Amino acid sequence: MSMELKGRVVQLLAPQTGMGKNGQWRKQEFILETPGQYPKKVCLSIWGDKIDQFGVAVGQALTVSVDLSSRESNGRWYTEARAWKVQKEGNSSSGYAEHPPVGDEPFNAGTSSDDLPF
Repeated sequence: MSMELKGRVVQLLAPQTGMGKNGQWRKQEFILETPGQYPKKVCLSIWGDKIDQFGVAVGQALTVSVDLSSRESNGRWYTEARAWKVQKEGNSSSGYAEHPPVGDEPFNAGTSSDDLPF
C-alpha cells in the first residue's frame, strides 16, 4: 500500500545498523508532523543509501511517498511506513527512487524470528 504525506520534520532519530541474512543494513527514522487543526506525528523510515540521498533534516517541509507494510512475529503484528520518495517543499530538486523499493533491505533484517530491526 502506497500513500503520500505532507508535513514538517520535527525529530530525527538515531541511525540504526545491523546484520541480516542479506548482509549489513542501515535505517534512519524521522518524525513528520502533518499540518492542520489537529496535527499528527508519524514515524517514517528510510533505508540504505536513500538516507544519504534524501538528506532529511529537522525543520524541513516535505512531501513523502511511503509504502506501508505489516508483518507478524511471534503472534504480534508490526507495521512500518518506509519512505521511497522525498520532495523538499519549495525546492525543485528532490531525492527519490523511480519505483517503490522491492527487497532492497529486508523488512525483518534479523537472523532469527526474535531479532527485530526496530
